[in-house]
Amino acid sequence: MLPVPLDEYPVHQVPLSMRHMDTSDRNAYDRCYFNAHERTGEIFLVTGLGVYPNLGVIDAYATVRRGDVQSTVRMSDALGDDRMSQSVGPYRIEVLDPLNRLRLVCDADDHGIGFDLTWTGSFPAAEEVPHVMRRNGRIALDAQRFWQVGTWSGALRVGGEEIVVGDERWVGSRDRSWGIRSVGEAEPPGRAEAEPQEGAGFWWTYVPLRFDDFSLMVIAQEDGDGTRTHCEAVRVWPSSSGRVPDVLGWPEIEVEYRSGTRIPRSAVVSIPQRRSSPLVVEVDCLSHVALNCGSGYSRDPDWGHGQWKGRGWIEGVEHDMSDPELVGRSQFGVIDHVARARCGGAEGWGLFEHGCFGRHEPSGFADWSSTAP
Repeated sequence: MLPVPLDEYPVHQVPLSMRHMDTSDRNAYDRCYFNAHERTGEIFLVTGLGVYPNLGVIDAYATVRRGDVQSTVRMSDALGDDRMSQSVGPYRIEVLDPLNRLRLVCDADDHGIGFDLTWTGSFPAAEEVPHVMRRNGRIALDAQRFWQVGTWSGALRVGGEEIVVGDERWVGSRDRSWGIRSVGEAEPPGRAEAEPQEGAGFWWTYVPLRFDDFSLMVIAQEDGDGTRTHCEAVRVWPSSSGRVPDVLGWPEIEVEYRSGTRIPRSAVVSIPQRRSSPLVVEVDCLSHVALNCGSGYSRDPDWGHGQWKGRGWIEGVEHDMSDPELVGRSQFGVIDHVARARCGGAEGWGLFEHGCFGRHEPSGFADWSSTAP
């Protein structure tokens, strides 16, 4: 068997060609995620690309929310040998300056969305703590991520309209994660369906924020009874400061939900600091993208990441997010909100990603049917 181009570089971790993973797990993945908005929340882009080596699939998506309409283009193909080429169909990512500048291009205007956008990191990228989850003794997630906040420039095209994007107004966040997580076609549920866990629940909050002087990441994951199973709070300073990131204390997050839903309206985050008073961040949740309505996340019934759709597959779809059926679907999936934040006298912008499924006692949700009063 022939080597692949990446084998030319001293990046090997195991005695295998870079063609192969060190694991035979079908759920091996390597994925990047980006969002972009102009601070009002009137236009919100969420996009990403994923590689699934043991499934032989590469795919990408781009979703734009304007008003009540959520437009998506998604594409998939067979994974090739050149892992340095992050491209599928009309979509590609060019690394201009690793961990600092990237270019994203999507020439899928015939399917509703196109763009040529350049990302510039405002603060250094930072690693998150490893994220591990098990269900019935089996690994459901074993992943590593890094995250970054930054600005965007270029052009975004939606439905034939071109929108100028500039660093002075357009901001966002990104992450890259890799490891093991459920991807591709659904596997037989087995014991999980035969012996469902009574009172099960999952509560997730992921908040990267960009302020003028620092960036902030808060992550919290809890079970149905409120037991914290994953947690991090870190503040990152500019490269020029020479300061290492501050690892902060256990964050407490109070979410206010819209009445009759599990969709956040706002949140207050309180984070302990050493030798100082707690860092208090107030977040307003503006426009949002429901990730299970077109983007392939959270049990999207129409398409999921890593599924084999054939060679050269592409399609565009639209969702009217005022449809009660879609509102019902979205609130039991992960939702990405444009976040406007206040911390002391500073204003910041970023992402408030949240999902709450099943029981969560601290929020007052007793079961899958519970919503906010």
